[in-house]
Amino acid sequence: MDTDAVRHINDPLYEKLRSEDIDAFNTAKSRLTELPSLAHGDFRGLDLRGMDARGLDLSHAYFRGADLRGIDFSQTNLEGASIAGAKISGCYFPSQLHSDEIILSLNHGTRMRYNILK
Repeated sequence: MDTDAVRHINDPLYEKLRSEDIDAFNTAKSRLTELPSLAHGDFRGLDLRGMDARGLDLSHAYFRGADLRGIDFSQTNLEGASIAGAKISGCYFPSQLHSDEIILSLNHGTRMRYNILK
């Protein structure tokens, strides 16, 4: 299997996001002590407004055309994610992610690159 491929993730939290049940996702997430990886997840075209993204691994995820407005991604791993054509007004991105990377991904679908501070 291609390790960079976007894929369906067999996890209840992922399913809640895929069905756009953000309230149920946030409630279920708040009860977990260890978060599952949502890396390589397929979130194309979804309305994810209101999602609590704190602590999530969304690396290499695919958000083409998704509605991400107002989401705080400041404590989220977005390394390699793509946000082509997504709605991002009011998003708060990780400080390690340069604005040029966000614009390139938004306009051209490139995968966002940054260094995770150790």
